[in-house]
Amino acid sequence: MNLSDLRIDKIFRIVKSAASQILEVYNSPFMWEDKEDKSPLTLADKKSHNIISEGLEDIYPEIPVLSEEGKDIPYEKRRQWEYFWLVDPLDGTKEFIQRNGEFTINVALIHKDKPVFGIIHVPVTGVFYVAIKGQGAYKLEEGENIDAENIEALKSVSKKLPLSGFPDRSFTAVGSRSHMNPETQEYFNDLEKKHGNINTITAGSSLKFCMVAEGRADIYPRLGPTMEWDTAAGQIIAEEAGAEVLAVDNLKPLRYNKESLKNPWFVAKVQLK
Repeated sequence: MNLSDLRIDKIFRIVKSAASQILEVYNSPFMWEDKEDKSPLTLADKKSHNIISEGLEDIYPEIPVLSEEGKDIPYEKRRQWEYFWLVDPLDGTKEFIQRNGEFTINVALIHKDKPVFGIIHVPVTGVFYVAIKGQGAYKLEEGENIDAENIEALKSVSKKLPLSGFPDRSFTAVGSRSHMNPETQEYFNDLEKKHGNINTITAGSSLKFCMVAEGRADIYPRLGPTMEWDTAAGQIIAEEAGAEVLAVDNLKPLRYNKESLKNPWFVAKVQLK
């Protein structure tokens, strides 16, 4: 598959359609249920899953889709895939339920075990983040052109990451708003010993990757459970913005389509120059 031929505009429209359905639920009274792992599931998750899965299958019928809400595909089948879409139709359901706006839609294209294309969309703000392997990472604000057919067209209508404008800020670490734990707090304490007074902020969903990619944060440690669909789009966006996303246990980039879809603990950080 030639990444330069990806119809980014069509993928944007699929994601935008899913975001519209998410916001329709978000702006009305809604209920939720608990999944087996005790994480919440809403009607918005299900609607977004259906729109994205069906949309991607329509324009790329030869590429399978693995989504959080449709994840029960046997490894013996998955391991044969050269390319596949890895989708989190609503990342940050806890933030969605709390109505703080910090939830996203994550879509990544995986080649073998690495993300090579990723989109993160923030429904409440309308912002898109997008990256293609070897072509950089970009941000489109609400109202900017999402009709760019390919990466070259995208470059002309978006802001390249990382952004400038943060030269005087202190060392900044970002952590999970809903999943802070003692291990992460200890990691932050160690950063303070190393860097002095640091700025510590919290955010929901894959927005933490986006903050590192933008240059708003230097590091995002995740010393707790995540799944592959939580991180793939954020990883390629961070990497193409010059950061790295490394597993804590072996200091190698996260890999995908493993037999277990759980990620190891990891740290996303700006690379030192």
